[in-house]
Amino acid sequence: MTASKIIAISGSLRADSHNTQLLRAAQKFNPGGLDIEIYEDLRDIPPYDMDLDTPERRPAVVAELRRRVLEADGLLIATPEFNYSIPGVLKNALDWLSTDWTKTEGLPLHRKPTAILGAAPTNFGTVRAQLALRQVFVWTNSDVVVKPEVHVFRSHERFDGDGNLTDQVTIDLLQGLLSELRSKAEAARDRS
Repeated sequence: MTASKIIAISGSLRADSHNTQLLRAAQKFNPGGLDIEIYEDLRDIPPYDMDLDTPERRPAVVAELRRRVLEADGLLIATPEFNYSIPGVLKNALDWLSTDWTKTEGLPLHRKPTAILGAAPTNFGTVRAQLALRQVFVWTNSDVVVKPEVHVFRSHERFDGDGNLTDQVTIDLLQGLLSELRSKAEAARDRS
């Protein structure tokens, strides 16, 4: 069977982000059956503007992200926690992905198999951010992996100086999450 294509988005713009490192760890510890591609252009997405949200007027970077998510079998999102919620840049990208005002293109997030995880240096990790993100995916009717939850708390203790995930419990949870995402992606492909 062909590997499921997964678009992975880090909600952090920081160069040494633990969330981006978490996505690299997902590539490294992939349990198989997934082709995980990390999205690199979050910084370039302009603020959401409904006046520009048509196939003819969308900024090229937005059109490309929408195309990639529509074509992907699933989505993997690593979110930091800002002010008890998700970062504005991540919410902004999801806003661009949640629409189809012309009803001609399809909704990129509709029924899209999606897995959420996150890392933060605090004692609670990204619990509240992931909860806020799950609320967004209720509206978009995305097919979110419910368990296992991957809240990498005290993340600075779980990566080495080169950004490699070294905590075995976190690796096991990550692989469990990816296995569930693979199952959802395969089931969605079988339905289509």
